[in-house]
Amino acid sequence: MGDSGPGPVEPVEWPEAGASPEESESVGTVVIAALTNLGIAAAKAVGGVISGSSAMLSEAAHSVADTVTEVMLLVSLKSSAKPADDAHPLGYSGARYVWALLAAVATFVGGGVFAVYDGIHTLTHGEEPGNPTISYIVLGVAFLLEGYSLLVAWRQVKGEAARFHVRTKRYVRETPDTAVKAVLLENVAALIGLVLAAGGLLGGHLTGSGVFDGVASILIGVLLVWVAWELGRSNAEHLIGRSLPPELRAQVIEELHTVPHLVQVVELVTIVQGPHEVLIAAKADFRDVSTAADVEWACEEAERQLQERFPAIRRVFIDPTPSPGGEVRAP
Repeated sequence: MGDSGPGPVEPVEWPEAGASPEESESVGTVVIAALTNLGIAAAKAVGGVISGSSAMLSEAAHSVADTVTEVMLLVSLKSSAKPADDAHPLGYSGARYVWALLAAVATFVGGGVFAVYDGIHTLTHGEEPGNPTISYIVLGVAFLLEGYSLLVAWRQVKGEAARFHVRTKRYVRETPDTAVKAVLLENVAALIGLVLAAGGLLGGHLTGSGVFDGVASILIGVLLVWVAWELGRSNAEHLIGRSLPPELRAQVIEELHTVPHLVQVVELVTIVQGPHEVLIAAKADFRDVSTAADVEWACEEAERQLQERFPAIRRVFIDPTPSPGGEVRAP
């Protein structure tokens, strides 16, 4: 799905702050995926019972887990939109990552663990194969529906990557919009899972052995475990506190150095609080001859300039600090 081959890294642009069309697009992408998976889960379960296929039942569990995941993602989008208050002065942006992390756990337990267990059970106890015709039909329809859901998510990802002037692969890896990333990865995994389930059904139908079906179920489970791990890692990074990419931190320092009276940025801390929300904290050295009023004005001017150039910056905190040896640090 990502871009291949080496190439120059183009400069990163900044997302805009506040509620945006991209946020509404994220909600729409998740809703489409949730409705798609809900219908597919029921169809797969019926097909699995009729055909006696553990791979089909694993795929049904896969779709149920995906549906639960997307419901949690919708909750995360709504929860993170609440405005800041006295109890949460920095807002609720982190709520999206909490719910998204729980969604990753649901994928791991509800899909991955069940599929691996069911596959092992089939290999050790065998299964009675039934009529696979209905399962083939369900898999074909599911492939079309999952493909459409993937196309919606892929279009959003491509559009966002183009707007930020970065490669699609890098955007998927680094985007703070983990809801869209989750839908994209889950749909890719869903299509691969459907192919594996079809292979298991076909192998069992041709040989009369349940080994193919059991192996397919285990592979589906391993695939879901990987998706859960990748999404869990991404959301955990943002919960811990992830900084802006190096080139964006360099742009912040560059802008701060244009502020009158500010001589040097001693230390810079950037925290991505959400897809369209960034916090900046800096220690800065000011001219020794500047008055207290000059420093106060410079701090206000720094905030104004940063927010004008980088709309995603919501909060700016500057601490006047003497420069130790003139080194600039941007951790």
